[in-house]
Amino acid sequence: MLPFRIITRTVWVLSLVSLLTDMASEMLYPVMPFYLESIGFSIVLIGVLEGFAEAIAGLSKGYFGKLSDLKGKRVPFVQIGYAFSALSKPLMAVAVFPLWVFFARTLDRLGKGIRTGARDALLSDEATPATKARVFGFHRSMDTVGAVAGPALALVYLYFYPGQYRTMFLLAFVPGLLAIVLTYLLKEKPKPAQPHIQKISFFYFIRYWKEAPATYRQLVVGLLLFALINSSDVFLLLRVRQAGLSDVQAIGAYIFYNLIYALAAYPFGILADRIGVKRVFLIGLFLFCIVYAGMIVVNTLSGFVFLFFLYGLFAAATEGVAKAWISNITPATETATAIGTYTGFQSICALLASSLTGWIWFQFGTGMAFGITAVTTLLLLLYFSWVVKAPENS
Repeated sequence: MLPFRIITRTVWVLSLVSLLTDMASEMLYPVMPFYLESIGFSIVLIGVLEGFAEAIAGLSKGYFGKLSDLKGKRVPFVQIGYAFSALSKPLMAVAVFPLWVFFARTLDRLGKGIRTGARDALLSDEATPATKARVFGFHRSMDTVGAVAGPALALVYLYFYPGQYRTMFLLAFVPGLLAIVLTYLLKEKPKPAQPHIQKISFFYFIRYWKEAPATYRQLVVGLLLFALINSSDVFLLLRVRQAGLSDVQAIGAYIFYNLIYALAAYPFGILADRIGVKRVFLIGLFLFCIVYAGMIVVNTLSGFVFLFFLYGLFAAATEGVAKAWISNITPATETATAIGTYTGFQSICALLASSLTGWIWFQFGTGMAFGITAVTTLLLLLYFSWVVKAPENS
C-alpha cells in the first residue's frame, strides 16, 4: 500500500500529468529515428537534432527555474510548459522540411524547459529531506508508465499501419491535451515573491554557478561529465536495428526498458532514502557501464532484452535520485534555480554528447562510440566515490 502521507495530492496530479505527457512523447520517440531516416535525415543530422533539442530544453530550464523562484510561482510555468509540448506533436505531422522538424521538436523541448524547474520545486516542497528520493522516485515511476504505454500504442498502430508515422503525431496530441486539463487541478502554495524582481538573462545559470556552494558544484561537475557521454537513447535503438532486429523488436525492447524503469524507480527511491542517494547513484552508474560495454558485443534479441533490463535499472537508480540529491543540498527558495542551473549546463553537454556520438559512430563505428562511453563511466565511478560527498541527511 502506498504511503499516502508521503504521496500527496499534488504529487499524484503532477505524476499523472507526466504520465500522459510521456505517453504522448514516447508514442513518437522510439519511431523518431526511423521517421527521420524516412524523410532524409542522416545519422549525423539525427544526432545534431536530438542534441540541439535537448540543449534548448536545458538552457531554458535555468532561466525559467530562476524566474519561478523570483516570482514565487510554480503552477503557471507547469501549465504553459505542458501546453507547448502537447502542441508540438501535431506540428511534426504538418511538414517534413528539416527546418520545420527542428522547430516542432524545439517547441516540445522548450515546453520541457519551462515546466521542469517549477514542477520539480513543487515535488520538493511536498517532501522532507528524508522522503525526497521516494517522492521523486514515485513521480519518475508514474512518468515512465507513460513511457511504457506510449510505445505499446505505437506498436499496435504500426502493426496495422506499418510505416505510416505521420498520423501517429496527430494521435499523440490526445493524451497531451488531457495532461493540459489536469494541470488546472494543481493548487499554488503561497510563496513570497522577491520584492524587487531583478532582471535575469537567459543564461543566468552561469552566474548562479559562481554563487552556489562547493558541495553543489562538486556534485554537478560529476553529473555534467556523465551527461557528456550519455547520448540520446536513439543510438541504442539504432544499434538494435543495426544488429538486424525489426522495428517491432526494437520498439518492444524499448517498451521493456521503460517497464523496468517504471517498476524500479519508486523502490530505488525508498532504498536511496534508507541507505543514501550516493550509494544508489553509484549502483546506477555501474549498470550503465555494463550496458554500453554489452552493446558492443551483443547481437541477439535475448542479449538486447537483458541489456535494456539493466538500462531500466540504471535509469531508476539515477534520474530521480540525482534530483533528490540536488534538492537536499540546496535551500528550498533556490530549488528550481539549482535544478535549472544543473540542467542548463547539462543541455550543453547533451548537445555535445549526441552530436559527438553520431560523429564517432559515423567515422569509427559502433564499437568505438559505445566503448568510449563505457570506459569514461568507470572513471566517473571513481570521481563520485572519492570526491563527491554524500549529503548529511543521507
